[in-house]
Amino acid sequence: MLRNADIIAAARDKRGVLVGIARALSDFAFCTYLSDLAVDKAVQRQGVGRQLVATIHQAAPSTTLILLSAPLAVDYYPRLGMQLHPSCWTLPPLSTPTCTIREN
Repeated sequence: MLRNADIIAAARDKRGVLVGIARALSDFAFCTYLSDLAVDKAVQRQGVGRQLVATIHQAAPSTTLILLSAPLAVDYYPRLGMQLHPSCWTLPPLSTPTCTIREN
């Protein structure tokens, strides 16, 4: 997951301990998909998540930032200025993959 991410942002405390991480995929022209945002509970509500989201967006500033919220976080993203999109569509994972991808 990390190896194939285009953008990774990390937050560390004063001791260097990882307290937050964000991972995104971007075409750097149209859209950036923020696939993961995680902040240690001990430092939540201190702006760590807000800064991670801003850092990801600043890495590809001409793109629209897109994410799918975890059910317990749906109230968080509007506070960052994000807007609910009315036409998002998803397909669940296939139980059996129909193709394989080879790495060179």
